[in-house]
Amino acid sequence: MIVQSPLRVGIVGTGFAAQRRAEALQADGRSQLCYVTGNTPEHTDRFCQTFNISALPSWQALVDHSGLDLVVIATINRDHATIAQAALEAGKHVIVEYPLALDYASALALLALAEVQNKLLHVEHIELLGGVHQALRRYLPDVGEVFAARYVTVMPQAPAPRRWTYHYADFGFPLVAALSRINRFTDLLGEVISVNSQARFWPASDPAFFRSCLCQAQLQFRSGLWAEVVYGKGEVFHSGDRLFTIDGDRGSLRFDGETGVLIQSGENQPLEVGSRRGLFAQDTANVLDHLLTGTALYVHARESVAALKVADAARHSVKTGQPVSLESFDG
Repeated sequence: MIVQSPLRVGIVGTGFAAQRRAEALQADGRSQLCYVTGNTPEHTDRFCQTFNISALPSWQALVDHSGLDLVVIATINRDHATIAQAALEAGKHVIVEYPLALDYASALALLALAEVQNKLLHVEHIELLGGVHQALRRYLPDVGEVFAARYVTVMPQAPAPRRWTYHYADFGFPLVAALSRINRFTDLLGEVISVNSQARFWPASDPAFFRSCLCQAQLQFRSGLWAEVVYGKGEVFHSGDRLFTIDGDRGSLRFDGETGVLIQSGENQPLEVGSRRGLFAQDTANVLDHLLTGTALYVHARESVAALKVADAARHSVKTGQPVSLESFDG
């Protein structure tokens, strides 16, 4: 799959992730950022001026452009799978921000398509590169046999914006849309075998939107440990939280935001946590290394799809009111 430099790149999207990706691509001489397409003309114009590139009228025009080698998808969640499929069928390599798709079956089909086309399908998971996750990996052996874990993310936002991130169809089920929460668990702790989940939405005046959501899932791992994921955002919350805890028979890890501590025998050891800056650049460099020299990726798309299977099973659990076995779940 090794290709020639410079790789000619187009981006679908003009938001924060697209901007960070554009900066990384233009800073690396092995890539040439050529085109962008966006949903809002004024944002697209501003993006083109900032990065001195041209716009194409639609994502279809971008993925079909014969002058591109790589398509970066950084737009609303709803469209990820459709654009990725079209780009792969057009013979392009693909970088897509998570989630790859809003359901497991669609993501699995995209994995198969990428293999048939012999093209890269890379799902960005920069949380794995971040300082908190790297510290978790480093100190996890110190807690011994893990028997419980919890990851809570609560984000107050009042008033809730009338944006796609609060749109039922565009955002998707919260644990699918916020897939990094589950992906951290599966990366650190292994295979999930069952999921039991609950969710609540507070509707907005426009029925296409919600103004708050709260989703909680209990994950059972093959190793026997249990973990809990809590994700909430919106108007009903009056205080925020970002807490990651892992408990083992020889100690506990506690991360409150970017501050971490290892607790053993009643003593707290502060942990060094690296910066969150430059993660999109790291991700981009890793993809270019892989395409140009065959260097291994830090995460494979199949690992993202495995995490997506857990998140989609959580969605199914909410729908049915019953726990879901991952061994029989096919989306």
